[in-house]
This record gives sequence, C-alpha cells and structure tokens, in this order.
Amino acid sequence: MKATWNGVVIADSDDTVVLDGDHYFPADSVKREYLVSSNHRSSSWKGQAVYQSLLVNGDLHPEAAWSYPEPAEAAGAIKGRIAFGKGVQVV
Repeated sequence: MKATWNGVVIADSDDTVVLDGDHYFPADSVKREYLVSSNHRSSSWKGQAVYQSLLVNGDLHPEAAWSYPEPAEAAGAIKGRIAFGKGVQVV
C-alpha cells in the first residue's frame, strides 16, 4: 500500500492493518520528513489519538495523520502505526 498526498509518497508498506476503514502503516514506513507536530488530540474506543500534519512542497494538510501511542487493548494491533485522513490517497 502507498499513501500519497500532493504528488508525493508519504508511506509505503505491504504490512498495513485496516481498522475502521483506515490503513495503519508501520511507523518506520512513513517518511518522517513530511510530518509536522500538532497539539490536536482526540479520544475514541481505540484510545487517545495523537495527530500530525503533513507538509509537502510548501503545502500544509493539518492533522492529516494520526496514531495511538497507547491504544486500548481491543485496538492493540495499531500500536506503532500511523493512519492518514481525507485527501491522502491510499492505494
């Protein structure tokens, strides 16, 4: 699977976990140079999500990536993984 935004591959891995329709990529398959820290957080049945924005070719996509550093037990398969939101193409 590849995640692309603004014409650039952000993540590439054959090992994704699909949960709630989102592909969670292993953290080491994500190109960190495109991630920008965000203070945004949210909570769900999966635990507390930590968000990051994407910055590619000078364009910012706020809170486009998220992870669950300490997921709930039922979502344990996504620990150490990052998912992407609207606008990021995953194919």
